[in-house]
Amino acid sequence: MSDIICAISTPPGMGAIAVIRLSGEGCIALTDTFFRSPSGKKLEDVARNTVHFGQIYLNDELLDEVLVTVFRAPHSFTGEDIVEISCHGSLYIQQKIIETILQAGARMAQAGEFTRRAFGNGKFDLSQAEAVADLIASSSKAAHRVAMNQMRGGFAQQLAVLRDALLQFVSLIELELDFSEEDVEFANREKLLELATKIETDISHLIQSFQLGNAIKNGIPVAIIGETNAGKSTLLNLLLNEEKAIVSEIHGTTRDVIEDTVNIQGIVFRLIDTAGIRETNDAIETMGIERTFKKIEQASIVLWMIDLTTPIDQIERMAQSLASSLADKKVIMLFNKSDLVSSDEIQSKLGVFPNLKAERLPISAKKNINFDQLQKLLVDAANFPEIGEQDIIVTNLRHYEALKNAQAAIHRVIDGLNSGITGDFLSQDIRECMFYLGEITGQITTDEILGSIFSKFCIGK
Repeated sequence: MSDIICAISTPPGMGAIAVIRLSGEGCIALTDTFFRSPSGKKLEDVARNTVHFGQIYLNDELLDEVLVTVFRAPHSFTGEDIVEISCHGSLYIQQKIIETILQAGARMAQAGEFTRRAFGNGKFDLSQAEAVADLIASSSKAAHRVAMNQMRGGFAQQLAVLRDALLQFVSLIELELDFSEEDVEFANREKLLELATKIETDISHLIQSFQLGNAIKNGIPVAIIGETNAGKSTLLNLLLNEEKAIVSEIHGTTRDVIEDTVNIQGIVFRLIDTAGIRETNDAIETMGIERTFKKIEQASIVLWMIDLTTPIDQIERMAQSLASSLADKKVIMLFNKSDLVSSDEIQSKLGVFPNLKAERLPISAKKNINFDQLQKLLVDAANFPEIGEQDIIVTNLRHYEALKNAQAAIHRVIDGLNSGITGDFLSQDIRECMFYLGEITGQITTDEILGSIFSKFCIGK
């Protein structure tokens, strides 16, 4: 018999309503000790998946009028009996109801414990459980679609097909080992090579999807670079619509990296404001500039801010210092402070660094000139594909690492088949590939892995 656990499942703070969840054998009877229905009917006697109005009492003190929803095992999120109490969102009421539940014999849930119980009771596999957390955290249409696809089991089904095919062959190979003296071959090596090659292709496609999946989940990294006082921090504040970075006329104000995310037309961008690039003897500012170049390497898109009031030869020197760093990047050159110079000067400077393949846009971050065009350029540079309902995209680093290990194992299988390796070594590599695929869905796991995964969930989930 598992403990009865409880937690507030709605976000912390005060709102119109709050939902408090209990799970575990006996939680319905426990709720009857402090819930009173106008009809006098006990919750233990009601049908599953029904909602009931009543009052919550702490001893003889009326705490609130609530709605209580009853779910009976196994037809619930956790696979256990569940009670959900919808009360008014007062912090005092929430705390007192939790106090009442604990006094009645329940305990507070640990982070992710409801979802972990659902996994333990076979309601879904580990990859689907992780998708629950991704769904809660989704901040864009693409992130929502990917999480929904994974939670519905599309990823797990694809992995299951791969593992089943490998299992059939490894069984035949191991059967050969039992008849090694007869020198028989049950597993056709040509078909096994064909299967291994197909599995390697499928795994490779999943691995390749991680770059897109990481951008969907965490945002496309966009580095804002340029000389000091080019307007980088002003642009960051404009894109975020808040005063995130300090803006000053003093050169070198930004000495470290500042990051935040913004959703533009359903795409999440992770904006990185960097230290201004210039020659300096300041040790701290020099460290900031070194980090700027590291962030350029990590970025998918680079916004290069150019101050139109600076001499063209200075801009050209900056272009030479950035040439190698920007060679393989999607670059948008933003010629800032366009409100301070003539149109002829803008046109003359737009042609700087002609060898760099980049979009070029005159803007004024301070006066909000051409801001809509900049947003469009960012969306176009992201080049996000439309995510279909059946598309499987890897967004989880744990899954990516397991797939890389599975890929290495299946490579050894292919190499072994081509070189005529013996069945016992083939069997070992096939089983290793199966192990890593099973690790993703939780068919093979440890308490340490489970603890690490579910500790990242919120308490009420």
